Amino acid sequence: MSAGLASTPLDAEDGNPGLVFEATLDALREGRRAALAVVLETEGSTYTRAGTVVLFSDHGHVGWLSGGCLEPEIERRAMQAVDENSLAWMEIDTRDDDALFAGNAVGCRGRQRVVLIPLTSLAGIDSVLDPWLRGEETLELTLHGTGVLQWRCGDMGLSHDIASPPVDWEAPRREWQLQWRRAPSVVVLGAGPEAAPLVPLLMGLGWRVEVREPRPRWQGRLAAVAPPDQRSGATAGSSTDCSTRWTNGPFPDAVLVMHHNFELDREALDALAATSIPFIGLLGPGRRRDDLFKLLSPQARAALSPRLRSPIGLGLGGRGPEAIALSIAAQLQAWRHGVPEVP
Repeated sequence: MSAGLASTPLDAEDGNPGLVFEATLDALREGRRAALAVVLETEGSTYTRAGTVVLFSDHGHVGWLSGGCLEPEIERRAMQAVDENSLAWMEIDTRDDDALFAGNAVGCRGRQRVVLIPLTSLAGIDSVLDPWLRGEETLELTLHGTGVLQWRCGDMGLSHDIASPPVDWEAPRREWQLQWRRAPSVVVLGAGPEAAPLVPLLMGLGWRVEVREPRPRWQGRLAAVAPPDQRSGATAGSSTDCSTRWTNGPFPDAVLVMHHNFELDREALDALAATSIPFIGLLGPGRRRDDLFKLLSPQARAALSPRLRSPIGLGLGGRGPEAIALSIAAQLQAWRHGVPEVP
């Protein structure tokens, strides 16, 4: 039983900007020499697209603008922007036929236009990054070629006026508007063997993950499954009342029912039927799902059926917790981006 794909992706951003924004706040707190690279626009075949962010610092970089071949030069330019306390504009053009035939090309045939922003010029940026990292609102940036940056996240607004040389590429566009929608969230019900490999997979893909385990004898697994985090990523809980878990919003984007316990799964499905959560996954074979559905009311079955993925995960092959975790992460990622699922 499976719903159709979401009509629009929950998140249109590349990679995992949360890791980069967390590293940005860490670098600011520690006073490191660092610059934030933001892709403004792209053309042709490129490793990234508009909205991709990378942090370059004297401790290396977090995130990628290429497969690694261009990062050294971008890092050099980023550190120069830091030393000059000024924006820097870069056009990365890999469409050169001469380089391709000489064996020096990177393989992508496209162009990226990037701005490098020294962190020392971003005073107060935590006021908009922190609520975004908590999953509260969309983060928006309007950037002018004159060096004016306007940030907004919900009710919080912030403006910076940074020294800037003229944009050094020939294009009429001199203002860019970018946004990073909140990271999608998933609640994993049960700290079973699949949860340990699944949680870091989803976090690496940019999901905010919460693991809930009601059984005292299983709660000892929570620290290993979902270690304490700083601002986003994974959290652990021990809620025991399935009937009241979903009475108050905001709801997660997805819930995975993975208790390895028939009665706990039945209680969870019964409670989830009354919600509007669009993706509900159930671990276990189809026969088990059918047995669970026999104990639910007709109204609950009708409410769950369009949203339920059961058995959860794509048919990628393999057995064991790691293979199951990979199949679940792949299905969630496909749904998140509106990609047709593998049969």
